[in-house]
Amino acid sequence: MAISLSVVLLLAIVLVVMIRGGSIKTGPAIVAALFGFFMASTGMAPSIQRFLNSLADTINQIKF
Repeated sequence: MAISLSVVLLLAIVLVVMIRGGSIKTGPAIVAALFGFFMASTGMAPSIQRFLNSLADTINQIKF
């Protein structure tokens, strides 16, 4: 839960910065957000969640 919340927050910040910087317009940003929202309600959502969890675990295990 904490990982998904922080990812959502990070992506929201990136989206706002991109809109304000002019690299993405408001219309395409809304379409991308709606795409993500509706993708979360499909059968693909568990696979995407497992992938993101494994990616977060892999990053967490990297020792510097």
